[in-house]
Amino acid sequence: MPKKRILPFIILGIINNHPQITGREITAEFDTEIGDFWRASHSQVYPELKRMVNDGWIYDATSKDNAKERYYTLTDEGREILNKWLGQLVTDLPVHEDLFSLKLFFIKDKHDKRIPQLIARQLVLLKKDLKYLMQRRQTVFPNEKTIQNNYGHYLILARAISRTQGQIQWLKDTQKLLKEEQ
Repeated sequence: MPKKRILPFIILGIINNHPQITGREITAEFDTEIGDFWRASHSQVYPELKRMVNDGWIYDATSKDNAKERYYTLTDEGREILNKWLGQLVTDLPVHEDLFSLKLFFIKDKHDKRIPQLIARQLVLLKKDLKYLMQRRQTVFPNEKTIQNNYGHYLILARAISRTQGQIQWLKDTQKLLKEEQ
């Protein structure tokens, strides 16, 4: 079954949040907040922008300073499509590509020496990720006003922090259990 195309809706959301945004700036959004839960490359974004212009979802205008640089803005149709998509309920669980879990899944013996190594490495990665998420929360949401102006974004960041804290706690509990069973 083909994968549902989500990228056009993400791009619509980015443009809605940042009217008059360039393709380069749209691509850069995937290196910051959105990149924490969705990835897209330059080679995916630009063809999608062209399709969206042709479909009438967005329009583009060239920069006065640089004829190669284009600024994108939502059309009324694009805004309507975005609002309709935002109103649709999510019916599928997210697809996870978790290499740690996949490797752990295939280890049969609870005394396998790779288990503590996998867990220790995963703890390092998750602690680093948690530190990053906490710093992002401080930077992006320094006060109640910024939270209220971007509440959905705040909720996603809070969820990521909670999920990461839960994973760290599970790994620590599992480490403790493994030590007790030795």
